[in-house]
Amino acid sequence: MLFTTEWLSNLFTDFSGRVDEPIIIEKVFTDSRVKATKALFIPIVGENFDGHDYIKQAFENGAAAILWNREKNLPEILPTDFPVFFVDNTVEALQQLAAHYRNEINPTVIGITGSNGKTTTKDLVATMVKTLYRTHHTDGNYNNHIGLPLTILSMSRDTEVLVLEMGMSDFGEIDLLSRIARPDHVIITNIGESHIEYLGSREGIAEAKLEITNGMKKNGMIIIDGDEELLNQVHTKNSITCGFHERNDIVIKNVEIMPGQTNFQLGDGVSYTIPLLGRHHALNATFAIALGERMGIDIEKRRQALLSLELTGMRFEMVKGINDVSIINDAYNASPTSMKAAIEVVKRMEGFTEKVLILGDILELGDYSKVMHQSVATVINDPITVVFTYGNESKHITTAVEENNKSIYCMHFTVKEELIHALQPYLQGRALLLFKASRGLQFESFINEITHP
Repeated sequence: MLFTTEWLSNLFTDFSGRVDEPIIIEKVFTDSRVKATKALFIPIVGENFDGHDYIKQAFENGAAAILWNREKNLPEILPTDFPVFFVDNTVEALQQLAAHYRNEINPTVIGITGSNGKTTTKDLVATMVKTLYRTHHTDGNYNNHIGLPLTILSMSRDTEVLVLEMGMSDFGEIDLLSRIARPDHVIITNIGESHIEYLGSREGIAEAKLEITNGMKKNGMIIIDGDEELLNQVHTKNSITCGFHERNDIVIKNVEIMPGQTNFQLGDGVSYTIPLLGRHHALNATFAIALGERMGIDIEKRRQALLSLELTGMRFEMVKGINDVSIINDAYNASPTSMKAAIEVVKRMEGFTEKVLILGDILELGDYSKVMHQSVATVINDPITVVFTYGNESKHITTAVEENNKSIYCMHFTVKEELIHALQPYLQGRALLLFKASRGLQFESFINEITHP
């Protein structure tokens, strides 16, 4: 049980229907198509839809109560005793409800943001803390002004630690999420170029990410990428810096990328292994280690947690395709920083005669798009053998590679079928294919073509 209709009536005092005989609410949902008994339906109004139009479907699928915009007419299909809570704005009411529920349950809240790596870090942190605490965490990418409240409202009442990913595309968005979540501790993974179209500069991105501290509890701990100069202002008595430079509080050393895993050592001499590939993932894991140590998780539990990591899908996921070809599915999202990091990992992987990059557009770069795509080419060199790009802006990658390295075979595509055809000679056991693009390009459709003959 999350709460009852009687509990809701103390928060939303304008209501109709019977709430004096408490109805148990076990789920909060916004998608009327979902079958959810004992559930509170919250109709969301978007640019192209209005959840209020689907109340009949929500009721038929098990809604036991609803929030309702008081300016809209209530349909007659509902029984007269059905609990309806009237609000001015259903999204704001969802956020208010989440904040109230979070405060009542009062778990230790870990807030995580950053331009790259926040979902992987969320997975690492959740895997770490659940070794000792009853833990709830963001599912998938439920990290915005609707997804984060829904994540809070899906935690059970016995939750001890709540791990929340916080995303944004403009100023003020993480400020809102932070004030809803009120994190005890925060992690800022890095400052990249994502959403630079709206934020104007990396300095603007840093400012927006630092909004995560606005709702943080007093004396909360801030864990940051200590190699990022734009986070220098965060260096306080309550901060922990992680990185590769010796000046950091926790220094990462001796990184070794092996088939299927990365080994690394920290400054205290303790070695760790993660089932992820790349120096950047060693850094993400170190954030989780720092938090785990702060929360009383011993060394052996920390090491075992990292080995048992379960990741959100399409994040540097190794799969086998047609003719036993090795495929890296990193199609969830992309920025210039994360794309270059993925390419660097591919270059270090041994045992392949062909290394093929299939790269798509990086979105939301605005006026910086051309130069940012060109910057990806700076890391594309031997032993990369082939570069295929797809979309509109990604052509700047292949153009730059052709200018700098004539030995790499490059082609740009705008038609899916032509790219799939071009991949056929490389679908063999000694080839390694990396798929990386912004989420909007849906690169998983390419991967499905060559993994499901």
